[in-house]
Amino acid sequence: MSGLSMALMGALCVAGVLVDAVLGEPSRAHPLVMFGQWAAWIERRVNPAHGAHRDVAARVPGNMHSSVIRIAGATSWLGAVVPPVAALIALIDHVPFALACALHVAALWFALGARSLVDHIAPIEHALHANDLSHARALTSRVVTRDLSQADASAVAGAAIESALENGNDAIFGALFWFAVAGGPGALAFRLVNTLDAMWGYRTPRFQYFGWAAARLDDLANYAPARLTALSYALCGNLRAALACWRTQAHAWDSPNAGPVMASGAGSLGVSCGGPALYHGALEARPTLGCGPAPRAADVGRALALVKRAMTLWLAALSLIAVAAILFGR
Repeated sequence: MSGLSMALMGALCVAGVLVDAVLGEPSRAHPLVMFGQWAAWIERRVNPAHGAHRDVAARVPGNMHSSVIRIAGATSWLGAVVPPVAALIALIDHVPFALACALHVAALWFALGARSLVDHIAPIEHALHANDLSHARALTSRVVTRDLSQADASAVAGAAIESALENGNDAIFGALFWFAVAGGPGALAFRLVNTLDAMWGYRTPRFQYFGWAAARLDDLANYAPARLTALSYALCGNLRAALACWRTQAHAWDSPNAGPVMASGAGSLGVSCGGPALYHGALEARPTLGCGPAPRAADVGRALALVKRAMTLWLAALSLIAVAAILFGR
């Protein structure tokens, strides 16, 4: 990539962030909803573990069963992700320069969720401050999958903090990373990969094998962004505690990418997150992440502030790279 193109991508990245800050996510006809419908349509017709196909799957020999479903899942993943990304690449390559720039910015806007993250998490802090625990539980249940019906205020605050820290990577930094690597198509691909993991990456009978490729490819796409996010959280808060928690706690977390992000973030904030949580009626023993006291309402706002500082750090770094590219790229 030439110095000029690197500088241009830096400017387009800042533009995409500004568009997201002003407009947020589309309230109607969100392209991600249409993609989700497309992916669900594919899965219903291809997944051998889906109810409509179980009779066919039952005739597959046992030693081949999981491999057949994995192949079906990988093929479906390609069929869902490749066409929209390839279409965007082709469109960018065949439109005037100004329109191509606008498409890059639009793709990053589509992939980002910074304003949406604040819009979902900030009201939880407000409800906790107002001592409206039932409303805080309901708001938090929109962003996490655990059962919070009996959770106290500290558990609700902890769930909101975990969501803010983890989604900082999924909704912001992963998209910025892949935009820096491959422009609008890179950001679009990241968002679609992340979405398919959220749809198919479950360890249930229906998705255990079918969603295997979606889960592994999401892990791969998030590997570098997650560690850069964890480093950013450390640099924007309590550096020593964040690095210590990252080093000693992240490996015990179920997700190889969420572990570093949340351990570093919780350590940077000086709060203790993680711990046992109720999922689908079963208590899951999760390790503790971070250090310090249990979370309180104010810590939810501190988590959002940490994400914002990290985003500012990323934008400053990208801007410096763009300036250096202009000065020294030729």
